[in-house]
Amino acid sequence: MNTEPCNKRTLMDYCPDIKVMDCTLRDGGLVNNFSFTDEFVRDLYEANIKAGVDYMEFGYKASKELFDPKSFGRWKFCDEKDIRAIVGENKSPLKISIMADVGRCDYKKDIPAKKDSVVDMVRVATYIHQIPTAIEMIEHLKKKGYEVTVNVMAVSKVNTDDLDAGLALLSRSSVDTIYLVDSFGSFYPEQITKLSQKYVETAEAAGKNVGIHAHNNQQLAFANTIEACRMGVSLLDATVSGMGRGAGNCYMESLLSFLKNPKYDEIAIIRFVEKHMLKLKAEGVVWGYDIPYLVTGILNSHPSSAIKFIKEQRTDYCNFMQELLDLE
Repeated sequence: MNTEPCNKRTLMDYCPDIKVMDCTLRDGGLVNNFSFTDEFVRDLYEANIKAGVDYMEFGYKASKELFDPKSFGRWKFCDEKDIRAIVGENKSPLKISIMADVGRCDYKKDIPAKKDSVVDMVRVATYIHQIPTAIEMIEHLKKKGYEVTVNVMAVSKVNTDDLDAGLALLSRSSVDTIYLVDSFGSFYPEQITKLSQKYVETAEAAGKNVGIHAHNNQQLAFANTIEACRMGVSLLDATVSGMGRGAGNCYMESLLSFLKNPKYDEIAIIRFVEKHMLKLKAEGVVWGYDIPYLVTGILNSHPSSAIKFIKEQRTDYCNFMQELLDLE
C-alpha cells in the first residue's frame, strides 16, 4: 500500500493512496450469525471487483474451541478451503482480508503462512488494554508474510493519555495500518477531525497508514468517514447498504459515489443491493439506524442494550434512555 498520503484533501481531490475495504461479510455477519449463502458471497466478491473496491473482508478467524461452528455460518471462521471455494486463486486486483480478535482466535495454529493462503491481510482487533498482546500477534502475522492492520476498538471510552501511549506502542510495531474505530457511533465530525490528526501524525512519523471504521448510531458514519479521509486517513471501511451490527456502518454506495478515483464505480454495488440486500431485509434481517441506537450513540454506550430493546419490541424510548443514564 502507498504510504504517502495526501494530507490536504478537498472534496474534488483524487488521491491514489485512498483504499476502500468492504466489511459486509464480517460486520454484516454479526446481524445474521454469518449465515450468508454461497451465491451472496460470490456475487459480493464479483461486485467488489467490478466496483473497484480494494479489499474484501470475508469474516473472522475465530477459535473453534471458543465458538461452536454449529452455531455460526462459515464466515465466523474463514477456513482457507471456504475462501478458496469462492475466489479460487483470486486472480483479481481485489485483496482478501480476515479479522482476528485478540483473545478470540488461535492465530498461531489457525492462520497459515501467507504463501499457503489466498488471504492478503489480517486485521487485528484489540481493546486498548490488550495492545501488548495485539503487538505480539502483529509481529507473528508479519513474519508469516501478511499485510497487517490493527483496529483499536471503543476509543470513545479511552482517556487521552492511554490512547497516546497505545498509539506510540503501535507506531513502533511492524503494523501497516492503524485504525480509528468509532465502535459506539458516538463521535461527531469535529471529534473525528482531531482524532484523525492525532492518528495520522503518529502513523506518518513511523511510515504507516491510518484507516477508519465508523458506525451509524447517529447517522454520521458516512460524514465521519469522509471527514477522516479529508484529514489524511487512507483506508476507508464501508458495508453494502450499511449492513452491520446494530445501526450498521458507512454505506458503500455512498462512499464510492463520493470518491473521485475513476476506478470506483458504485453501479455494481447498487445492482448487488437490488438482487440481495432487498431480499435479506424482506426475510426479516434487521440492521440500521433507529432511535435506540441513537440513544446509545448519544450516551457513548455499547449497542447491545439497544439490540435487546429492539428484539423485545419495546418502544418506550424515554424509559430506555433513563435506564442507560441510571447505569452511567
